[in-house]
Amino acid sequence: MVASDVVRVNPDRLRDFTRRVFVALGVPDEDSYVTADVLVEADLRGVDSHGVARVRRYVQGIRDGVMLPRPEIRVVHEMAATALIDGGAGLGQPVGVRAMRLAIEKAQAAGAGFVSVRNSNHYGIAGYYAMMALKEGNLIGMSMTNADVLVVPTFGRDAVLGTNPISVAAPSGKERPFVLDMATSTVPRGKLEVYDRLGKPVPIGWATDERGLDTTDAGRVLRNFKSRAGGGLLPLGGAGELLSGHKGYGLALLVDIFCGVLPGAGYATRIYPKTPEGKPLPADVGHFFGAWRIDGFRPLEKFQAAMDDIIRLLKGTPRAEGQERIYIHGEKEFEAAERYRAEGVPLVGKVYEDLRAIGGETGVGFDI
Repeated sequence: MVASDVVRVNPDRLRDFTRRVFVALGVPDEDSYVTADVLVEADLRGVDSHGVARVRRYVQGIRDGVMLPRPEIRVVHEMAATALIDGGAGLGQPVGVRAMRLAIEKAQAAGAGFVSVRNSNHYGIAGYYAMMALKEGNLIGMSMTNADVLVVPTFGRDAVLGTNPISVAAPSGKERPFVLDMATSTVPRGKLEVYDRLGKPVPIGWATDERGLDTTDAGRVLRNFKSRAGGGLLPLGGAGELLSGHKGYGLALLVDIFCGVLPGAGYATRIYPKTPEGKPLPADVGHFFGAWRIDGFRPLEKFQAAMDDIIRLLKGTPRAEGQERIYIHGEKEFEAAERYRAEGVPLVGKVYEDLRAIGGETGVGFDI
């Protein structure tokens, strides 16, 4: 199979296969299901950079001992509307779901709830957790996480910050909900990995080489990440201040403050530490979750009606020449999920074959 070939797979079978891989690695069944669900949801929503292509990373992390399959997750400190959770160096998805559930419980009781997490790992797409609040019907949800060092600060040459995504989900009435899920870099690392797998050059403005200059070579940037040779992804807005790259830099730093400094997790170059000999240590990734009740501000039905109105207003405005429609954040992803549930999740050949190999390594039948 060619690496760029695309295979359509059943999402339910893909989820179950992924769950069984984690079970085979010693992860409890419920945590395995949660992790698999977050990954497959990313693929369903078209965010393949954060989907099952990440399974290899988690398998290796568990084998290396830096991701614990059965962590001790505990509430360290708690008040009426806030809490701090220690993730026990486990997978990020289970502690992320637990923390968001706690934020939702606090929001329903107190009007708003905010929960931070330390000592965690990569947790998948930020939107999964923000969207958990939508199921309540009366809440707005928020989620953010810091991440491995990949992004250069404005006017800098070396990567210091992560892609540090932010997600906010707000319900509407008859229209689809608003779901913002964005990296604070121009693109996430996963986009470079996708382009590298396909052998395509990346656009100017996405990343810099070891000199701090623009490059279109995804492989070069990825190799520089591994060797810490310099360069990296650019903050949202690109290089310098002309197109407001300093604003994306500010947003990335804000996430590191909320997810690293506030809970006492790793941040900037202090995340994903290593021993003096270069052996990886637990990542100490941090997350931040929030939820708040809409009726703490105005009646829910009036908010929903206004949301429908602003969405219709935006979508009904004149379109730029050559454009067919105006989208609301999350709309493309909702449509992709509906299509892929019916047609199957598209996996590029390299990912499909890697999953097959993981199945063989873990003794899990590859039947997706």
